[in-house]
Amino acid sequence: MTSKQRAYLKSLANNLEPLFMVGKSSLTPEFNEAVNEAFNTHELIKLSVLKNCPDDPKELGITIAERTHSELVQVIGKKFILYKPFKENPVIILPKERKED
Repeated sequence: MTSKQRAYLKSLANNLEPLFMVGKSSLTPEFNEAVNEAFNTHELIKLSVLKNCPDDPKELGITIAERTHSELVQVIGKKFILYKPFKENPVIILPKERKED
């Protein structure tokens, strides 16, 4: 993902409210499944890490992205954004990559 595409996704996620909150039990199989299910109806998801969660938000974002086959867009403080385009008919169209000559 290019920096231009990442910036575009950040701008789209700016007004999103977190869909999920990671608590003290951290990443359970049920939590991972719920996030994966959310990608059936959302391409861009914001998650929040609660203060009682002992894990690092960046590491949580990387782990969830790997488990859901999505892309970690950004981590700011205790929030992070994940992106996974729909396989058919994506709603979010990313800016094209520039071709180097």
